[in-house]
Amino acid sequence: MQAVAIPQIIERLQRLPTEKLAAVYDFVSYLVEREATQTERRSEAFQTMLASEAVLRRDWDRPEEDEAWADL
Repeated sequence: MQAVAIPQIIERLQRLPTEKLAAVYDFVSYLVEREATQTERRSEAFQTMLASEAVLRRDWDRPEEDEAWADL
């Protein structure tokens, strides 16, 4: 896919009939919302990972664990 600049998009939009602009607007709105949702999901997954690490550290960072894994 080739890179497209905003002025190129605007030029194309200006050539469209008015009734087609609503469809374009709906599609662009969908893309923006999807991107926001994906970003939010990545952020939530990252926060979960950090929280899990802190909880698991309590179990893993103990002398008994170090001793159990020392010979592996």
